[in-house]
Amino acid sequence: MLTDDRIMIALRQASPEFRALEESHHRLDIELGELQKRHVLTPQEELLKKQIQKEKLAKKDKMAELVRLYRERDQQQATP
Repeated sequence: MLTDDRIMIALRQASPEFRALEESHHRLDIELGELQKRHVLTPQEELLKKQIQKEKLAKKDKMAELVRLYRERDQQQATP
């Protein structure tokens, strides 16, 4: 059975969608980190922070879904 790490490596190589999600998630993580460094956020920055958190979570959920689908497909191919 494949581990999540091995599946993610395979998806990085084979799936442009997965790579785009991962890159976008990473950019959002950096953006969120910059906001969290500030001691006080304006109301607009608070809204932006919440929006980034939601978008980042949605991307992570989609990546997890792609990993799950890959695992299911791999298991189906392994069983005769």
